[in-house]
Amino acid sequence: MLELKKGRPLDYEGRLEKEIRTYDLLDELGIEYWRIDHEAAMTMEVCEEIDRALQATICKNLFLCNRQETQFYLLMMPGDKKFKTKDLSKELGVSRLSFAGEAYMEKYLDITPGSVSVMGLMNDTEQNVRLVIDEEVLQGKEIGCHPCINTSSIKFAVKNLTEKVIPAMKHAYTVVSLPRYEEA
Repeated sequence: MLELKKGRPLDYEGRLEKEIRTYDLLDELGIEYWRIDHEAAMTMEVCEEIDRALQATICKNLFLCNRQETQFYLLMMPGDKKFKTKDLSKELGVSRLSFAGEAYMEKYLDITPGSVSVMGLMNDTEQNVRLVIDEEVLQGKEIGCHPCINTSSIKFAVKNLTEKVIPAMKHAYTVVSLPRYEEA
């Protein structure tokens, strides 16, 4: 059973430095957060179970790039919303968006597939990645994400994300309104 715990883990054994850096940042900013440790969350179905325990909006976090692989984007959108690259391309005025390669993910965000999270932007000190947030994410009270690894999930107030976390990571963000598609 998944157990919701307040704040950082008491024992760091088996935890990666990038996960600890996430807790350090949140603590440094004075942000209250809750955490759940779990098996590796590699699919949205597993994330849905975590979502129920976390009781926060779990985002689909997509790491994208342009065709030339010169511009990179981190898209945060509701996990239950279908993503079509053409919609985001149109909103951003960028042609041919696609999923960026694992090497870029590790280079810019210090994260691996399955662990993509807004928290990875703390590792992007040169602002190589543009943060894009679907407006529905900002309408929620709390947000759930990975602390740069996919064996834990954290939640904290959306207001803290926009007013404290993102500015502390020295990033701006662009709000988009991606359409919802009816299930066929």
